Amino acid sequence: MSCFEVLDPLFGTYVLPNAPVKQIATGFDWVEGPVWFGDAGCLLFSDIPNNRILRWSAGAGVSVFRAPSNFANGNTRDKQGRLVTCEHGTRRVTRTELDGSVTVIADSYRGRRLNSPNDVVVKSDNSIWFSDPHYGIMTDYEGFRAEQELPCHVYRVEAPGKIEAVLTDFACPNGLAFSPDESRLYVADTGRMFSSDPRHIRVFDVSSDGRLVGGEVFCAIDPGCADGFRIDDEGNLWSSAADGVHCIAPDGHLMGKILVPELVSNLCFGGRAKHQLLIAATTSIYGIVINRRGAQGP
Repeated sequence: MSCFEVLDPLFGTYVLPNAPVKQIATGFDWVEGPVWFGDAGCLLFSDIPNNRILRWSAGAGVSVFRAPSNFANGNTRDKQGRLVTCEHGTRRVTRTELDGSVTVIADSYRGRRLNSPNDVVVKSDNSIWFSDPHYGIMTDYEGFRAEQELPCHVYRVEAPGKIEAVLTDFACPNGLAFSPDESRLYVADTGRMFSSDPRHIRVFDVSSDGRLVGGEVFCAIDPGCADGFRIDDEGNLWSSAADGVHCIAPDGHLMGKILVPELVSNLCFGGRAKHQLLIAATTSIYGIVINRRGAQGP
């Protein structure tokens, strides 16, 4: 049985018939936030309910990178190669410095605690952009149930403590990513838990001073929703979905799918040439080599 669904002939050139989806690690509860460290040849990812960040490498398998992790969710790297993490338990975004110390990037806005930072990206000017839905404080499964003090916004941080709400009209913003030239910002709205809110990805034009304009619906993911996604070097968007990974062209049409046997939460590009999709899917990590390269930084 093929692990691909080709809807646009061009997608058929992106996948390789002799490179199947492989389960490379399993036994977790809900995996999220994969980020590739090419200089160390390893993947970091969050196992949120078990309060830990794990490390996987082809040679050594799985080990613990950080436990407890403050119920870490999304992870990325900044332009200096440092780990930037969204933490549900402490309701903050942190950066792990090269000496191992941890710097708090943001934990409040206008005197009120953040909800539960979810996903994060770093722009080339070193500004940190993150989504702050309320999923991590709605139950005790992925953090600690608590009162919501702020609406669910997308924030930009220019320096630790200097925070600005840049998108304020989402039900629950989730995954986010810049286009390769950073002229566009894609943001998923996955809706409030246990609701029928619209679930789609919106796209914004990014002005030279960082302002966002537009915000029209770019695409909808079906089945499931666009929890997390990444962009390849030609501007195609690779999104999580209930049936695997969906590849969306820059004009918003669905090109094809990589079918995965578990619900996908997030993904990243990795491997020696950033040509491998590393997929976080419920209880497991999957990998597949494709004929595309990721656009993300270190």
